[in-house]
Amino acid sequence: MNARPSFHEPVPFFEIGVRTNFSFLEGASHPEEMVVQAARLKLSGFGIADRNSVAGVVKAHAHTKLLQTKYKETIKENLELRAKGKPEKPLLKPVAFQPGARLVFSDDTPDILAYPQNRKGWAHLCRLLSAGNLKAEKGSCTLEEADLMVWGDEMMLALVPNAESVETPEGQEKLKQCLARLWMRFGRKLHMVLSPAYDGRDRLVFATLSIIALRNGVRLIASNQPLYHATERKPLADIVVSIREHVTIAEAGFRLAANAERYLKGAAEMARLFRDYPKAVANTQKFFSRLSFSLDELKHNYPDESVPGEAVSETLERLTREGAKWRYPNGISEKVAKQIDHELKLIRERQYEPYFLTVHRIMEYARSQNILCQGRGSAANSTVCYCLRITEVNPEITTLLFERFISTEREEPPDIDVDFEHEKREEVIQFIYRHYHKEHAGLTAAVTSYRARSAGREVAKAFGLSEDVQSALASGVWGWSTEELSEREAKLAGLNLTDRTTRNVLSYAATLMGFPRHLTQHVGGFVITRDRLDEVVPIMHTAMDDRYMIEWNKDDLDNLNILKIDVLALGMLTCLAKAFDLLLLHYDVKKELADLGSGEYPDRVPVYDMICRADTIGVFQIESRAQMSMLPRLKPRRFYDLVIEVAIVRPGPIQGNMVHPYLKRRDDVLQNRPIDYHRPELKAVLERTLGVPLFQEQAMQIAITAAGFSAAKADRLRRSMATFKRTGKVDEFKQDLVSGMVANGYPQDFAERCFSQIEGFGEYGFPESHAASFALLVYASSWLKTYYPDVFCAAILNAQPMGFYAPAQLVRDAREHGVEVRPVDVNHSRWDCLLEEARFDQDAVEPRHASMRGHIKTKCAVRLGFRQVKGLSDEEMEQLVERRGDGYRSVRDLWLRSGLAKSQIERLADADAFGSIGLSRREALWAVRALDAGSAAETLPLFDLGDHTDLQLEPAVALPEMLPGEQVIEDYRYLSLSLKAHPVSFLRADFANMGIVQNRDLPNVANGRMVTIAGLVLVRQRPGSANGVIFMTLEDETGVGNAIVWPKMFEKYRAIVMGARLVKIRGRLQSESGVIHVVVDYIEDMTAALGILQREARRFGVSDRADEALRPTMDHRQKKRRVSPDPLEREAGAATEGRTDIVETAKVMPRGRNFH
Repeated sequence: MNARPSFHEPVPFFEIGVRTNFSFLEGASHPEEMVVQAARLKLSGFGIADRNSVAGVVKAHAHTKLLQTKYKETIKENLELRAKGKPEKPLLKPVAFQPGARLVFSDDTPDILAYPQNRKGWAHLCRLLSAGNLKAEKGSCTLEEADLMVWGDEMMLALVPNAESVETPEGQEKLKQCLARLWMRFGRKLHMVLSPAYDGRDRLVFATLSIIALRNGVRLIASNQPLYHATERKPLADIVVSIREHVTIAEAGFRLAANAERYLKGAAEMARLFRDYPKAVANTQKFFSRLSFSLDELKHNYPDESVPGEAVSETLERLTREGAKWRYPNGISEKVAKQIDHELKLIRERQYEPYFLTVHRIMEYARSQNILCQGRGSAANSTVCYCLRITEVNPEITTLLFERFISTEREEPPDIDVDFEHEKREEVIQFIYRHYHKEHAGLTAAVTSYRARSAGREVAKAFGLSEDVQSALASGVWGWSTEELSEREAKLAGLNLTDRTTRNVLSYAATLMGFPRHLTQHVGGFVITRDRLDEVVPIMHTAMDDRYMIEWNKDDLDNLNILKIDVLALGMLTCLAKAFDLLLLHYDVKKELADLGSGEYPDRVPVYDMICRADTIGVFQIESRAQMSMLPRLKPRRFYDLVIEVAIVRPGPIQGNMVHPYLKRRDDVLQNRPIDYHRPELKAVLERTLGVPLFQEQAMQIAITAAGFSAAKADRLRRSMATFKRTGKVDEFKQDLVSGMVANGYPQDFAERCFSQIEGFGEYGFPESHAASFALLVYASSWLKTYYPDVFCAAILNAQPMGFYAPAQLVRDAREHGVEVRPVDVNHSRWDCLLEEARFDQDAVEPRHASMRGHIKTKCAVRLGFRQVKGLSDEEMEQLVERRGDGYRSVRDLWLRSGLAKSQIERLADADAFGSIGLSRREALWAVRALDAGSAAETLPLFDLGDHTDLQLEPAVALPEMLPGEQVIEDYRYLSLSLKAHPVSFLRADFANMGIVQNRDLPNVANGRMVTIAGLVLVRQRPGSANGVIFMTLEDETGVGNAIVWPKMFEKYRAIVMGARLVKIRGRLQSESGVIHVVVDYIEDMTAALGILQREARRFGVSDRADEALRPTMDHRQKKRRVSPDPLEREAGAATEGRTDIVETAKVMPRGRNFH
């Protein structure tokens, strides 16, 4: 009798054919969803085998461990609940998981599921996938059977035959030969997969395959090859196929599965499907039982940082103690000595010494090359890192939870990001490759996921919506939004919300969001290993030769405890490095970051005065509108206030309603009103932020001290903060936190408020350690701007692109602080902006900055560099400077001596850079037009030694003067800024008639009055706060004005807010603590008014048709309007010409920058 198990007993079944959405555009479920579903189905185990990739396996591994921890915790909690007679929580026990890969070959070999048996097998699988990746272009993998023959040892293999191929004798023969070859090489480790196609032919195909397998001595193994975790994902699986095949769902036909059977099935269902082949199900257990590898075996694979004759722990201790003597020249206090001992002990217990030594080595190299750098992150602001000079922030300022990143309970490596000057980061990267070698160092991946825009566009395309509807749907989304597509975007795109297709597009786009699209290179994440990198994780090409990228992102590396260091580029460090050089060169003042750190320096008062006035354009981190509106209310007066300022104006705290409570508490302190902390233990946690949790560390401390969380659980809370939105894990922690706090005697409403604040951190919760490192740069950049605005302006222009504001605003701001800014000039400029001697005129400082007149130490003017001119390269300009000698005397002289192409000289003329030669822009362009390489007499040998300046002089031509409006347009066209005038100044007379107030006069308007302002749109900022307020910054010739657009108004005027370059705004003026905003009631697009800058030219028109005279800006390089013989057409042309002028001018004006 057949010994089949009855269906009432659980059948051991292990699913080995799972594909996730990391089989890009094949799978339709996240790895984590597969883990949860396998647990719900109570499978015996499962493995993930994505197409030529192991990119998703760490996510499944980490989620399995997380479920395991939760399972143990729930058992404990249920025992307590049972004792109290309360209902128990449901249990979800995770199932065994194994990582593998589905090998897809390019030489007609059938797909093979490969699972490593042990660590060596994993190394082989990584080498095999790396070999395929390195043979192909980035993003694809070319494998051949020969590769498997080389690297297939120590793996269990399961061949997946193509059902169609066994229908013909030739196909069967081919399969037999393949099995024979593989059997010869791999023996009993080779299996053949039986997988139903659900097309009515399964019985026949199974019978054929089982005969072939029997004849070749190969075991059969059952798999459903799931593409999604549950049947409701089938429509998304169809959409994914449509995206992959570039067809609409309607045209996809047989490319789509005819049914929804490719889901993860339970053991009973699989036993029913394979009732005629029970051994195929039983073999899944045997297959799985031979896999002993775990991804945990890869941890602590740190590079060897030992020094001969010294253990790594001794090296770290020696360097730390030496650094402590240098940091504390007046002696190390007992408190600091204790903290050093405590930290070193923790580091020793966790064996993290190599990590600190690696970071120390990289930063020492940077310093030796005079590259400005700073470490930040939870570990960076420790006493050990302060002594090792990884950070300049004195840890006594922050109450660091050293346990936040090193805990004996937690298996997570420390986290240090190192910021370098963005222009010199490449030198540091080259050092890492030189020192650790490319076999051991690589770049981490970043997973590019579908966001609202891309998901909306792709799903709309799959449903066959037209291209303009796809674009309209995508363009309604704000920047890199993580919010889902909503009916609002559909409405804007003109879609009918009652239509079923519209509803489907929105629904499936929301599900597709967060799906991985492809792997890309992380901006600066480095992974460094002791073993060969390609035996730890598969590697692939990057855009540069000899540099490799791995398949895992930084979260995966964290989960596996593999060393990763973020080598990041920070524009402000470049700016500071250049500023320190200029300061030394022109003022003989030597400064370092450490000198502008967190101490109580005597010259700090004017710096904080400037910050409190929100005079912070260009200053690191506190230049955004949201920050500026907070500064006068927060009134920072010491370094820790800046730490709070950096953290407080983030979407997280804004969402958690923390900002106003914090400001209220500051008032309480000033008025000597007591703050209620509820308990002394909470006072210890929250005192430094006046009872309002602002930092991630505090959220963890509250969970531990007030709600009785373990350190590990508190850390899970911190990690899940980042994914609250996506995974909706809020409630799971809410109940535990609130009930824990109430059980400890805290009021229910207080506990719930605490939780809502922690929830508000969402994806943006800011660690105190990062805030402290950033605050240092805030102070350093503010100090420079306060005392040396000339140095600050030149340095920040030379460090572009960076920050919130374009060069035009940075230049205007410097001039408002009394700095003279001189134009680009062929005889004075270099590539970078320079400082030139000048007299500082205190009266040139704007009245609103009058309090700074006595503090500014400026003695130089800023000379704009060639870098400001669009379309020039630094190599060509270096050549121009090298050959300049004692100066160029004419356009022709410059052409002959500099070796520049005519087009480059024309660009210099466009930029009005011939002022020192006495030529206006139009005269210079005229002279450039006269240059003719073909007929240049100077190129003949006879003239080689002569003085070229007098040759071929042009006859003098009286050119009409270019009008001021045109000059400004041309400045903006080629320089993105103008020193001559502001575009709005030409509209001022008209604006005055309309009752538009100048921005500089806003402080004189009473609070609550209706007011009208207008200006160029510089910045639109929409901090990720839940209420969706938009800050708009407008600039006129007198300064900037700020508007607040509430969501309702944004809906009404969305197109204008997003697209207009010049706007008129009417609204109510709001003034609080010196912060002035206009709350928008009405917005009008005034971009068309910019046409006046062109129309000025019409004042000296010669005749109706004289195109060149009427529109002098439209020179020979711009397309001339076709002369039409038809008088009717001519009239229509004149009307459209005005519009063309407006469009032309509008295009030249800055578009305004969008920020979150």
